Order: sequence, then structure tokens, then C-alpha cells
Amino acid sequence: MNEIQKAAQLIQEGGLVAFPTETVYGLGADALNPYAVAEIFEVKNRPTFDPLIVHVADMRQAEILVAKFPDKALRLIEKFWPGPLTLVLPKSSLVPDIVTSSLPTVAIRVPDHPMALELIRESGRPIAAPSANLFGQVSPTTAEHVRKTFGNKIGMILDGGPCAIGVESTVVSFIGKEPLLLRPGGAPLEEIEALIGLVSVQVKSLDKPSAPGQLESHYAPKTPLFFGVPLGSFPIGKKAGLLALEKPLNPAPYAVIEVLSDHGDLREAAANLFAAMRRLDEKNLDFIWALPVPDQGLGRAINDRLAKASTKANY
Repeated sequence: MNEIQKAAQLIQEGGLVAFPTETVYGLGADALNPYAVAEIFEVKNRPTFDPLIVHVADMRQAEILVAKFPDKALRLIEKFWPGPLTLVLPKSSLVPDIVTSSLPTVAIRVPDHPMALELIRESGRPIAAPSANLFGQVSPTTAEHVRKTFGNKIGMILDGGPCAIGVESTVVSFIGKEPLLLRPGGAPLEEIEALIGLVSVQVKSLDKPSAPGQLESHYAPKTPLFFGVPLGSFPIGKKAGLLALEKPLNPAPYAVIEVLSDHGDLREAAANLFAAMRRLDEKNLDFIWALPVPDQGLGRAINDRLAKASTKANY
């Protein structure tokens, strides 16, 4: 029995398995087993009002879980599945309420990673899976990130190497009259709108989200992180780290600098984002300053994650 077969058996038995996707590592359980899904919330310290994404292997499996697919949703599915796009759609009666936080909708996608797809197919189950980290903390993009967080608290960790995209999936809702962007992510909004026309953007984070990643505070390191253009000088004696797209013109004020892309490439920056945040978090800094990136393509997702990771306190 190989590693994926062992992991699939664990899923079938109601256990938890961390597995790679193209976006980040997920912490998965059988989406149709409410007791297994409850363990995800417990292990992550995740509030049960924050719904989970269900990962399926193909459209056939999705059709069992979704009550209706609008035409525009089908057009996106044809282009972006497998891929980093989650759709919020009316759910079928098969989906347990704990997966969807008792909402009448389900967030669903087909991941674009061979190991994730093989796990879903081998287990024969749709897999509910948020990011494999403690709730609100930095998302994992390697198996080692997951090991450092959970150790032996979960049944198994599948190692598929670093995640290619590095930020979570884009989430688009088809519950209202028009499609609504709930979370920017790995599928750029520009590409979505080129296919289905204008998509409204949710402008405010919610206390009770309709999809993952909508809470105001999320993705945060333990070290206070500030997001924006620095104003004036930093307090004397404070050890500051910098997170930036490219090398800064004035590196002098910073003890440690993490550059997301030597060439200013937003795809490379997204893939490096969470690992760079983790490295800075391990440097015993007093705070981290994160600079905005161009707010286009994957840059929109990067800025979203940094804004939600930022502290509201003054430095």
C-alpha cells in the first residue's frame, strides 16, 4: 500500500490528512462525515461559523453536492477547473451543515495538483479542507510548515513539495443576481471578468462569512505586521523586518529583508509570500513592515492577505 492509498484509507475511516494543492496545503476530511469534519474545526481551533471548501476530483463529483450550476459558473468551471477557483453555489441535501456553517450554499473546487486529485479519487470521497494551519495564522506552502504546526496531532501528512501558486483560491459566489468576488486568490479577477463580464467585489470583511478567508483578521504571523508605506522613521532600538516585492532603495532601517521576487514577478511573489512571512516571524523581530504590491492579477490576492495579516495596533 503506497502513501496515497494509506491516506485515502484514513479519509475513509474518518481521519485527518494534510495534503498539497497548487494553492496551499489543506487539512482534509471526508466532507460527508460530519464527525470527521468536526475534528478539522477542533484541531485548527477554527470557529464553526467559518465554512469550509469542499475539494472534488471532477465535475461528476461536484454535481452530487451542488443543487444548481448557473451558466456563468459553468463557463468558469470549463476554463478554471482543475485550478485555483472556488465557486459558492446552492448545496444539495447530501452536504452536512457543519461543512457549510449551516448556510444553504457550498464552496467547491477541483484542485490542480496530482497528489490531491489522486487522494480524492482513491478515497472515493469529496474532501473538506481548509488550510493546514492553526486558525488565523500564516498558511502553509510546504509539508514542513504543516509538521511544525501539527506534528503527530493529525493522521498523516502527504508531501508534494512547495505549492506552485502559494495563495489560496479565488472565491466567487453565484448566490445573488450577479457573480460576487468574495476573496481574491490564485485565479486573477481580470481573467474571470474576461470570460463572464463584470464581477462585483465584496468591499467589507464579514463577522459571519459565506466563504473562507472573509474575516477581517487572518493569515497573521505572531510578530506584529504593518501593511502600507512607512511614515517617518521607526522607533529607536526596535528591530524591524521588511517584506517587499523587490529590493528596497533604502535597506538601512531593516534588520532583515525578504524580497518576494527579484524581477517584480507577481506570480513568483505569490508563491513565496507565506514562506517569507514565516521566515520573518522566526527572526525575533519587534515588527514586520509589508509594502503593497501592484493591485492587479495575483497582486490583488497578495495585498488582501497582507491587509488581513496586519495588526491594528500602533508601532
